[in-house]
Amino acid sequence: MTAAAIDPTVRAEQTAELQIQNRTLEMQLLHEALARAHMQDRLQEAEHERVVTRVVRARRLKLRAERASLRARKALAVALM
Repeated sequence: MTAAAIDPTVRAEQTAELQIQNRTLEMQLLHEALARAHMQDRLQEAEHERVVTRVVRARRLKLRAERASLRARKALAVALM
């Protein structure tokens, strides 16, 4: 005979224990999902910062090149006069 056939309260206790285990597992999975989402946000933020840094650096280099070009043109104009 099974334990449930001998004592019907055993079945209720097992069901309650399973519900508690399921809730515990759901909470753990919820925390893991939250941590994953948080990490994904941080990775996206870091990638955005890298892109911004590249754009700013490219702008600075472009301005430096334009100034150098202007100086070269002026030097050439002075040399030709």
